[in-house]
Amino acid sequence: MITRIYREMERHTVKDNQESEFERLLDENLSGKQALEPGQQIEAEIVSISGDCIFLQLDGKSEGQLDAAELLDKDGNMSVKEGDVIKAFFLHARNGIMQFTTRISGDKAESSVLESAFQNRIPVEGVVEREIKGGFEVKIGDTRAFCPFSQMGMKRVENPADFVGTHQTFEITEFGEKGRNIIVSNRAVLDKEHQKKVDRLKQSLKEKMKITGKVTSLQSFGAFIDIGGVQALLPISEISRERVENIQDVLTPGQEIEAEVLKLDWKNERISVSMKQLLPDPWEHAESNYPRGSKHSGTVVRLMNFGAFVNLEPGLDGLVHISELKGEERIDHPRDVVKIGQSLEVEIVNVDKKQKRLSLKPVSSFLADEASSKYLETESETETYNPFSALLKDQKSADS
Repeated sequence: MITRIYREMERHTVKDNQESEFERLLDENLSGKQALEPGQQIEAEIVSISGDCIFLQLDGKSEGQLDAAELLDKDGNMSVKEGDVIKAFFLHARNGIMQFTTRISGDKAESSVLESAFQNRIPVEGVVEREIKGGFEVKIGDTRAFCPFSQMGMKRVENPADFVGTHQTFEITEFGEKGRNIIVSNRAVLDKEHQKKVDRLKQSLKEKMKITGKVTSLQSFGAFIDIGGVQALLPISEISRERVENIQDVLTPGQEIEAEVLKLDWKNERISVSMKQLLPDPWEHAESNYPRGSKHSGTVVRLMNFGAFVNLEPGLDGLVHISELKGEERIDHPRDVVKIGQSLEVEIVNVDKKQKRLSLKPVSSFLADEASSKYLETESETETYNPFSALLKDQKSADS
């Protein structure tokens, strides 16, 4: 009898404990849901992706839902996977389901939600309806807002008509008169997205690293290259070992290139890259390929007051000093005896690999040819008999 009574008491105790535990878990679950305020931001792990819903793991054992369409990329592919941790904003709890969003648009854009978006800096999506004085009229759901010209896009708006009719993401910067006076900024959203890309690159990009990028625009001084959503500069001097006169001859917008990171200046957000650094350096073997006293054929590529630069191979130019071009006659400028594009036989005077300097002089036959040409020109111009000139003419006739 006593044993049966004890068993009955134990059974009721277990039952009471189970009910108590159930009530505790229910209370925790409900209190967790009630603790979130509309617009409050959370970080949550994606536990599953099913159809048009993404399920988020919240505190305790509760889950939240997010519209999967919000995290599709521009090609319609899912940009996240199970196990990823994302940031989202709490919208509301209906029928026991906690709904979240990464941005607010359409039927979610009621006045209270927009006010919460303003207070918590939640992105909102809207349609640029038309151009008005000083900016654009933007429609967010059924609510109208104003976006100044200076707050549309990353750069100055050159053609406002290009934005009319487009869907854009904004941040509410002012919320007045209970939602009747709303000012939004597209630039604030773009700046934050850009900063995220910069922060990601900071973690991975290092100087001297080889990267792949895409040419976005060409300028006289170089090209801008997109690397992970951030612009880098490829100076015109870093495109090739050869001198590039017209950048459009070697690069086109949209072209994919490989380059080496030259310098990272995160403070001023300046990244410079070089294609040239990935090419063989001709100076590495200049001393063995061009020993002192050897003769080579080159092309005149630049003329300066002090001499002429002669290219022997891509990236390897040598200087013929003006004193080596004078011969017997005094000249005021190298252009008096040579011209750009002219083929020239030269002799190696000195190779300085460390300073990357190559000294040249024209071979003797070049000066002789120049001297004979001057005598021939003089004889032709004056139409007087010159025995030395006649001798040279006869010699040239015999050679031909």
